[in-house]
Amino acid sequence: MKRTCLIICLATLATLMPLGKKAAAQDTVDNSSFILTPPAPDTPKVNGPKVYGERPGAPLMYRIPATGKRPMTFSAEGLPKGLKLDPESGIISGKVKKAGTYKITLKATNDLGSDERELRIVIGNEICLTPPLGWNSWNVWGNSVSQEKVISSARAMVERGLADCGWSYINIDDGWQGVRGGKHNAIQPNSKFPDMEGLAKEIHSMGLKFGIYSGPWVGTYAGHIGTSADYPDGTYDFIKKELVDSVYKLDRSRTDRKTLWYFGKYSFAKADAAQWADWGVDYLKYDWNPNDVYNTREMAEALNETGRDIVLSLSNSAPFALAPYWEKYCQAWRTTGDIRDKWESIVKIGFKGQDRWAQFKAPGHWPDADMLVVGKVGWGPKVHDSKLTPDEQYSHISLWALLASPLLIGCDMADMDDFTFSLLSNTEVLDVNQDPLGLQASRYYYSDAYATYIKPLEDGSVAIGMFNLGETPRKIGFICHSIGIEGTQTIRDLWRQKDIATVGAKERWETEVAPHGVVLVRVYPGNDTVTRREGFYPGN
Repeated sequence: MKRTCLIICLATLATLMPLGKKAAAQDTVDNSSFILTPPAPDTPKVNGPKVYGERPGAPLMYRIPATGKRPMTFSAEGLPKGLKLDPESGIISGKVKKAGTYKITLKATNDLGSDERELRIVIGNEICLTPPLGWNSWNVWGNSVSQEKVISSARAMVERGLADCGWSYINIDDGWQGVRGGKHNAIQPNSKFPDMEGLAKEIHSMGLKFGIYSGPWVGTYAGHIGTSADYPDGTYDFIKKELVDSVYKLDRSRTDRKTLWYFGKYSFAKADAAQWADWGVDYLKYDWNPNDVYNTREMAEALNETGRDIVLSLSNSAPFALAPYWEKYCQAWRTTGDIRDKWESIVKIGFKGQDRWAQFKAPGHWPDADMLVVGKVGWGPKVHDSKLTPDEQYSHISLWALLASPLLIGCDMADMDDFTFSLLSNTEVLDVNQDPLGLQASRYYYSDAYATYIKPLEDGSVAIGMFNLGETPRKIGFICHSIGIEGTQTIRDLWRQKDIATVGAKERWETEVAPHGVVLVRVYPGNDTVTRREGFYPGN
């Protein structure tokens, strides 16, 4: 009788737990009941950024992201001279020598219909005109990363359909490095990466971009060699003394890895950059602390000299007072230390650490709130389901989208459940992150109880995120007139991808938000281009 009572009581208790906490208490999390994003239809839908930048004469590769039933064929009207399109893969490639802005009409067609979308290709001095969308190996595998795991993730990005939503970078973090050699005397891969050039080619064949990791110290955080050395031949005492394992990682049982965290007398930035360009690298995560201008400028110049456009992303905790230099030399820079899959980490980094960077955010320059901690993460050989509840994961993705932060998936994409896929495949949420204006959402209201973030979008509409930071449900809302939007407006729930209300400018609209949760909406048409052209502004 007592046992029966206990089972009933536990079952009752489980039904009273807030959204996400019931799942978080289980060893194997099943969050499928919390999916909000509707499945993509079988009819074609072209996704991805509306603007793309490359420098004159640099190799260009762009995979047209499109959801829908396969087979699918692609076309691109208005391609500038030097570019070609593979109609089956949707991959645009080539080089454009003449600077300018080229308006392209991308089209995807299958046996159910077609869809098209405009893309502005900007050939000029800036690259990375929208925040990078991709994957990084660290938050799932840490130093146990391997070529096999990386190519598995690239294939999963394509096969699961994330590439069709606009995700494109496949980035190796710390753990690939061996010793110096080759024609440039650059860092060569260790035995876990037997064919780095082949890996890059396979990733590129899928229409994806390839990223790599290094740092300007003698040794990296994980204990591999960095871009500087104490000797002109690029050798290292800790390797000569055999203080490393079979993949040239420092044996931390024999010496402290911090003994490697200093700048060597000889820099190999140019040599390493040349090697990365030869391999076909598209993105560099350059990691040390504190970031300094000298080493940043040195690597930026080395990358530029290769003739290949390689995104320079600094890590970690870039000093705020040097922000104008990060904006000058980098496409992205970390504003914080390492994220963890805890609500306290999301609050500290996302809600309390990003506002001061807004003035330095612009197309081609992205303060980075660190990688995403959804799905299976672990920082090493063992992984676990994210400790964030479903509501907390919605808040995490929504806030990073509003902030226009780079979005780098940190989970094992080959072992991604349907809930995690739904978080990462919502193209309307990704459009907020990828909006061509490149604005960071403003924190319109903030307290320990709740926060409201507002982000103007290029088409005149406005994205609004209402976050409940408390432990009980809360009503949160807004009045369009009070935030500068006039006229009758439609409110669209971006996670559910449906219109949910029509309101007048002075009518308050509000909704209930779950604990640690969010309601993310787009208010449209907003103050659209017609009303702005006619001089109709708030207050008129």
